[in-house]
Amino acid sequence: MKILVINAGSSSIKYQLIDMTDETLLAKGQCDRIGIEGGNFKHVNIAKDYTHKVDVQMANHGEGIKLIIDALTNAEYGVISSMSEINAVGHRVVHGGEKFSGSVIINDEIIEALKECSELSPLHNPANLTGIKACTEIMGENVPQVGVFDTGFHQTMPDFAYLYAIPYEYYEKYKLRRYGFHGTSHRYVTARAAEMLGKKPEEINIVTCHLGNGSSITAVKGGKSFDTTMGVTPLDGLMMGTRSGSIDPAIIPFLMEKEGLTAKEVDNILNKKSGILGVSQTTSDNRDIEEGARNGNERYKLIESMLCHQITKYVGGYAAAMGGVDAIVFTGGIGENNPQYRSRVGKNLEFMGVKVDEEANKKAFRTSDENDISAEGATVKMLVIPTNEELMIARDTYELVK
Repeated sequence: MKILVINAGSSSIKYQLIDMTDETLLAKGQCDRIGIEGGNFKHVNIAKDYTHKVDVQMANHGEGIKLIIDALTNAEYGVISSMSEINAVGHRVVHGGEKFSGSVIINDEIIEALKECSELSPLHNPANLTGIKACTEIMGENVPQVGVFDTGFHQTMPDFAYLYAIPYEYYEKYKLRRYGFHGTSHRYVTARAAEMLGKKPEEINIVTCHLGNGSSITAVKGGKSFDTTMGVTPLDGLMMGTRSGSIDPAIIPFLMEKEGLTAKEVDNILNKKSGILGVSQTTSDNRDIEEGARNGNERYKLIESMLCHQITKYVGGYAAAMGGVDAIVFTGGIGENNPQYRSRVGKNLEFMGVKVDEEANKKAFRTSDENDISAEGATVKMLVIPTNEELMIARDTYELVK
């Protein structure tokens, strides 16, 4: 059974085609910087070790899906002769609210439920729905599609971690609570971290840092999500590409009054015009920030310091809440590829037993392997684990449609 996995982020689409007979990866790739200048597309034929790259502007996620379909069936660098070889499609879906605690086969009823959840995830659920619609239009309705929810892993959080200190009636009426996201990634790296530590998942306490254009940090206690930075929506927690992260709630009515803004306009500012973009006023891409900071841009240096401070604060707080940790895991586009952040956070956390081997840290930047970058004598490990949300999605899809 061949399964196509679509992982649509706020400004990117990752994809993989996997033969689930033995979980062989046939092809993978990414549409990057969707809706941002400098868009590009990469497709890799694994068997031929052939990479096709092209700079291309993608106005939306629908255009990205079309590029993926064309690449998979291309006579030169594709891996299948036609779309009929794909038996199912697994989609990463960000928000399932309290409606979905596990993966589901997508039908009209599920799509309507996902639309209802879109107001809680305005950057992602619409992109997920676009991917589902595009696949249906190209592949037909007979190919099953499965939704795998980012919120699923976090359903184990205790009530004292997920409830907000607002009138309880709003939880009862609207289910306003902390949901958490990037659950598929946090679930994957938790399992891999346990193996690297030579323990079972239920035997470890770790903090997993998924850092990218969207970022979240999760406290994993006994292998299960205990607390996490994102909340009702993916807006909470760390500053991100275009999202503000945690702010004083009083800022919202203040801006509405001073700037004459509606609630919808403020929501748009916090989701799409804040974070790295808001502070830099020029870009939402952390790679641009890294390059600019190296070249002396003071605003970009400030952003790096803000991020490192926030990561340190959450990791330290979660370690305290769990009574100590065995390891800190870095994953995601920034987490895997930014040794400077890992080094700075590691130095900040030396008081709790973290020690970074700088040579190992640099090596981890140059490879796509799992790496233990802890120095000798560290009592808390620091691990770099490339996430594989796509494999987790494929496994869930396979189990539902086989």
